[in-house]
Amino acid sequence: MTLFRHAARPARVPTHFLALGAMLALSPSLSWACATCGCSLSSDAATGYTTGTGWRLDLQYNYIDQSQLRLGSHPISAGQVAVINNNGGNQEVENNTTNNYLTLGLTYSPSSAWNINLQIPYIDRSHSTYSSATTSDLNAANLSSLSFNDFGDAKLIASYQGLLPTNNLGFQFGIKLPTGRYGGQNTLTGATVGRDPLFFSSGPNAAARQALDSSLQPGTGTTDIILGAYYYQPVSQDFDAFINGRFQSSMDQALDGLNANYRPGNNELLSIGLRYEHSPVWVPQLQINLSHKSPDQGALADIADSAGTVAYLSPGLTIGLGSGAQFYGFVQVPIFSSLVGYQLFPRWTANAGVSLAF
Repeated sequence: MTLFRHAARPARVPTHFLALGAMLALSPSLSWACATCGCSLSSDAATGYTTGTGWRLDLQYNYIDQSQLRLGSHPISAGQVAVINNNGGNQEVENNTTNNYLTLGLTYSPSSAWNINLQIPYIDRSHSTYSSATTSDLNAANLSSLSFNDFGDAKLIASYQGLLPTNNLGFQFGIKLPTGRYGGQNTLTGATVGRDPLFFSSGPNAAARQALDSSLQPGTGTTDIILGAYYYQPVSQDFDAFINGRFQSSMDQALDGLNANYRPGNNELLSIGLRYEHSPVWVPQLQINLSHKSPDQGALADIADSAGTVAYLSPGLTIGLGSGAQFYGFVQVPIFSSLVGYQLFPRWTANAGVSLAF
């Protein structure tokens, strides 16, 4: 399932190797409410890399249930956070954020050296918060929530992997477009800003007609640049290793008004891993995924609680279904976190996808 092999594996040379251009950015870092809200799995390595020409259709699902409050590298209870408000502070006490991402990807490869990938994400998200509650206010009557289903921000990414004759080194350039709903409320006047932002639907925040956090909206209202690089190499008869990285940064913000500006923090992803290629059908894999996010900026940003570094251990399996189709599934288990401020964190995440070349 890869391009260059040792002598005992030449039969697979023509078909698969570098689909990174098609799938590196399929990790749906769609709307980062914190340092852990986007998927960090390398889906390109999950499906195997290809130099084939033509079209590829991908559908990826990601489940991220942020049910644990954390500070730095340790869990912390809602009561411990609420003590800050007991003492006159103004710290939000979040309860839960459950994210379901479904991302449709379409890739066209005119040659073995070039491909271009379009991604259209659909988000199902539920969020609840006690706002700036004291310890005595941590009850159902003070819990505000919202659930929504909507399209997020689309991405368009071009990849070039023709520098080496083996096509195992490549680079990417792309953009994220502000196609999803975004916005919030002016912090001074309370006026709604952005494009059709979502508001809380229950609890005290709904009664006060309060908008959902800008970082939790389906889109960010920003145009982002995406830069990436990747390298892939057989390391033994049956094992292949890979490393890839990606950088994403906002270059233009639609929310740029006085008391109503918002810019998501820069995001860097680095993945390394191994694929066991003994069987042409069943391919076990193991990845380590590192993610770093800088703080969000602006009057509508939660600057103090949006940055951090997270590492995941991600075992998974890819299954060849025949006729150019593949299925993969992964579980990500956090093995390290260094979060700035008080953030909701997942105990584990799940990823699954299907890919069809035609």
